[in-house]
Amino acid sequence: MRFALINNERVEATPKLKGLCPGCGQSVTAKCGKYRIWHWAHEAKKNCDKWWETETAWHRNWKDQFPREWQEKVHYDQSGEKHIADVKTSHDLVIEFQHSHLDPQERNTRESFYGNMLWVVNGARLKRDYPRFLKGKGTLKGLPVQGFYLTPFPEECFPSAWCESKVPVIFDFRGVAPDNPKDKIHETLWCLLPGRAEGHAVVARLSLQGFFSAVSGGSQLLPYQEIVATVAQGIRQQRENAAKQARSLFQRQFRRRPWQGTGRRRRSRF
Repeated sequence: MRFALINNERVEATPKLKGLCPGCGQSVTAKCGKYRIWHWAHEAKKNCDKWWETETAWHRNWKDQFPREWQEKVHYDQSGEKHIADVKTSHDLVIEFQHSHLDPQERNTRESFYGNMLWVVNGARLKRDYPRFLKGKGTLKGLPVQGFYLTPFPEECFPSAWCESKVPVIFDFRGVAPDNPKDKIHETLWCLLPGRAEGHAVVARLSLQGFFSAVSGGSQLLPYQEIVATVAQGIRQQRENAAKQARSLFQRQFRRRPWQGTGRRRRSRF
């Protein structure tokens, strides 16, 4: 963890310091080595929060984009259970940064616990993640609103473990080294919205500035439920229009009977 309590103040790890864990109140020691990010660790070598993972430079860089008072906030549910959220904004939006693999069952549990939250996933952790996205990007169909796309196969773009998330999932590919120097796709964030629009996933492309502006200024990154519902309605309307056009074409083609215009009526063979 980044912060410990010393005299009831949140303090970052510094060599030879000792403090108290904000989550459980037990003693923690500053770990300030050469190879890992400086952090606090429980003296008993047992983390009080089972959801906590070893912090990487990627984690710390993301946290640094937010005010210190939003970082590592203790979150309680109605039963009194508590966990330390990576970031919790002043609008009570929880942001969790995920670098390592996460079991889908635990993902569901965390989403239910935090409620109003979103994930930011490190898309550069595995070598296959970005090539898969580049290949699957061909399934993305642009929507009328710039920056939004539709795909029937989200698992061809993103790790399947995240495709059934009930909250927005942001994929951060900025740590990859693309083969093509002109490739700028990895420089923006790609957000998989929860839910489906008539079986299709909705994907949003976001700039870093747009992301930080949205999460800092409101309780949601995007009104994703409204967006998915609107897209679903548009798909249904397109289907209805296509069906009407097909019926109209059929009626025009077969309005005249086969015997009309011949001067005599043909006898049907049926």
